[in-house]
Amino acid sequence: MKKNGIASRIFLILCFLFLYAPILVLIVFSFNASKSKAVWAGFTLDWYVELFQNETILNALWVTLLVSLLAAIISTVLGTAAAIGFQNLRRRTRSVCMTVNNIPLTNADIITGVSMMLLFLLAVDAWNGTLGGVLGIRLSLGFWSLLIAHITFDVPNVILSVLPKLRQLDPNIYEAAQDLGDHGFHAFRAVVLPEIMPGVINGFIMAFTLSIDDFVISYFTAGSQTQTLSMVVYSMAKKQVSPEINALSALMFLVVVGLMVAVNLRQAAQERQAKARQAALTAK
Repeated sequence: MKKNGIASRIFLILCFLFLYAPILVLIVFSFNASKSKAVWAGFTLDWYVELFQNETILNALWVTLLVSLLAAIISTVLGTAAAIGFQNLRRRTRSVCMTVNNIPLTNADIITGVSMMLLFLLAVDAWNGTLGGVLGIRLSLGFWSLLIAHITFDVPNVILSVLPKLRQLDPNIYEAAQDLGDHGFHAFRAVVLPEIMPGVINGFIMAFTLSIDDFVISYFTAGSQTQTLSMVVYSMAKKQVSPEINALSALMFLVVVGLMVAVNLRQAAQERQAKARQAALTAK
């Protein structure tokens, strides 16, 4: 038993090293005075200074964060509403809808990206050749096509995050709220939403993570005037990735770690408060 325990711990440590060693190397070399990825030439903060002076990287970061945040918010609203609708469908109809919902999840990103690019090009050409030409409003692929593409692959993930919480919910709780005089959206907000909120939050985080991490679909749907951070890194990788990207990645990693720590501390505090309230009720 002890040997198995030691072996399991060693294996776990090796897994963590495999996952996080490249990130640690990236962070270390963000302070390297040289552009070399293998030779340490001394400590410097110059790459962090140059990062905040590089308009190309900062604009790409702004576009990435804005698209990810908007896509996460919109898909969380749409996905939550769709999940509630799915839950109230008949079993056979729900199975058909879930099959359609799972297509973007099982489909290869490159197929989704090319398909949406062709769809957007067809829609843009149809608009520019008809009503857009008359009104003098010409469209092209850019920020809005990128945002729509991100919403498209974010919504199914939100639905899958919210549905388990809806299945755990008492199906009569909304009707009970109506019997007590609460109606419409206020009853949903006061009774149903707090119960499914963990699933909604998980869906939002999943949507934001997938959007900020996406490259393939963004590459095909962003057009020629809009670039996300992953697209800028890809264009740099053809020649040489600037150490400024190392600095940006280090800052983003620290922000994500900080958010994870804050969320975990908040959840732990909520659990302690719930246990305290339960203990107080038991004592009474």
